[in-house]
Formats: sequence, C-alpha cells, structure tokens
Amino acid sequence: MKFPAPVTVKWIAELIGAEVVGNDQALAEGINELHKVEAGDLAFVDHPKYYTACLESAATHIIINTREVTVPEGKTLLVTAQPFEAYLKIVNHFRPFVPATEAISKTAQIGEGTVIMPNVFIGQDVRIGKNCIIHPNVSLMDYTEIGDNVVIQAGTIIGSDAFYYNTKKDREVWYKRMQSCGNVVIEDDVEIGAGCTIDRGVTASTRIGKGTKMDNMVHIGHDTNVGKNCLFAAQVGIAGATIIEDGVVLWGQVGVSKTLTIGANAVVLAQSGVPSSLAGNKTYFGYPAEDASVKKREFVWIKRIPELWEKVMKK
Repeated sequence: MKFPAPVTVKWIAELIGAEVVGNDQALAEGINELHKVEAGDLAFVDHPKYYTACLESAATHIIINTREVTVPEGKTLLVTAQPFEAYLKIVNHFRPFVPATEAISKTAQIGEGTVIMPNVFIGQDVRIGKNCIIHPNVSLMDYTEIGDNVVIQAGTIIGSDAFYYNTKKDREVWYKRMQSCGNVVIEDDVEIGAGCTIDRGVTASTRIGKGTKMDNMVHIGHDTNVGKNCLFAAQVGIAGATIIEDGVVLWGQVGVSKTLTIGANAVVLAQSGVPSSLAGNKTYFGYPAEDASVKKREFVWIKRIPELWEKVMKK
C-alpha cells in the first residue's frame, strides 16, 4: 500500500511509539510485505528467523522488535516491542474500516456502457471500466479496479480480506488477522463465472491478467498474480502469493499451493494438486502434479500389480 503522500520516519515513529535508529527525516512512501516490498517502503518483522530476510529486502525502513542487528547502509529501523501491532496501527490510520451505508458508493467510478444489475454492491473507491456487465448479487469490495469489457457472473465476490494471520502461540488468541489494505485488479476482457471469490492483496494487489476466463466457483488467494489469457475450470483453488504465467490452463478442481510459479502455457489436468512450481509448456496430472505422460504410464503399471504379484507367487 502506498501512502497518499510520503511521510517522515519521525512521524511514523510517533504514530506507533517506536524508537528510530537512523535518519528520522527519511521519507516512507508506503508499507508492504516482504514479497511485495519496494524501495521507500516500510516492512515489519517480529521473529529472529526473518530478521536477515527483512533487513536485506528492498524495504528502506524496518519496523522491528530489537536493536541487536546490523543495519544495512541506507536503511532505518523503527524499534518497538510489537511490530505487528504497529503494522495494524499504520494500516488503520491510512485505510480505516468505513462501514458502507449504500449499495453503490458515491466514490465509485463506473465507465460508459457498463451495466450494473440489481443487488450489486460496489464499495468505496471502486473503479469499473467501459462496457462491463456486472450480474446480480456481485460484491466489488473497496478499492477494486475493473478494466474494460469485463463480465462478472452472479454471486461473485471480489476484494474480500486475505486469509492471512499473524501467529503467536504465547497469547490467548493464536491467530490474529493481518488487516488487508491491498486490492484486486481485473484487467480488460476478463470473464469471471458465478460464485467465484478473489481475495484482495494483504498490502499490494491481487491481479487477473487481460483475457483470462474463469468458470464457476473458482477461488483466487491474496496477492496472486494471474497472467494473460489463462483458463480456469470450475472449483479451481489457488493459494496466496502465487504466480500463474500467461496462457496457463487449470482444469476442474485443480488445487494450487502458495508462493509458487506455474510457467507459461502449462496445462494441469482435472483434480491434480500442485505443491511446487511447474515449468511452462507441459501438461501435468496427479498429486503431486507431474508430467502427464509419465503419470499415466505409472497408473498402467499400478493396475498390473495384482497380475504381477500372482505371477511371482506361482514361481
């Protein structure tokens, strides 16, 4: 999430009650997670396991719960006992929860020729392009961006909060929601089926590339980046922060794990599971998803096990 305008580290420190180590007049431009962070951003870290990764990331400013680290040149620390609570305070300041009081927010921008059918909810600062069709009972949550010529079928929800939690087992409530301040971006010529759900990014964007088509009941997790001209059949589920490159086809009930990449023009056959990255331009099947031709030969041999066992026992 980028701030409306850059703010000084000193101002952030006063907001969250942190001690500054470094230049307190340096400017912070936004706040992001490690996998989305850019120069000028704030990031937070509250576990020694991730100190090095955070300090060596692109983040310019680090909210951290220790001074006992080596600070890379050009970076600033904001030291506080509870970095996660500091993150929440910053997000709530710049993007506070605002209850909706009308079905279509007055802040929404809707392009020429776009059709909005009954019972559609459109949240604050939503932007919809030209010549779209938004079918009944669709919800477009705050800050969602829709391109031109997009079709969204009935009952789909775009921009719901990420399924993403800060975990601490030394407190009464182990899982505490990491408040989402990102959004969803749907590019031109995308078609989304009925009953789909696309979660917003935690701090950045979940993106669906131009020309991609989705069947009914598809779920896309937070911060996932779907390329152009992909095709997803019914009940596909994709976990958070995954990269799906251009032209990928996922057939029915394919499950894709988090933070992996499926290469361009890959095809994954129905009911397969993808726990790790896949190269492009190949067809995959099974769990774990493997080259489909190899997997099918394996099944042939599996079917022959009783026959082979009988032959062995007769010897």
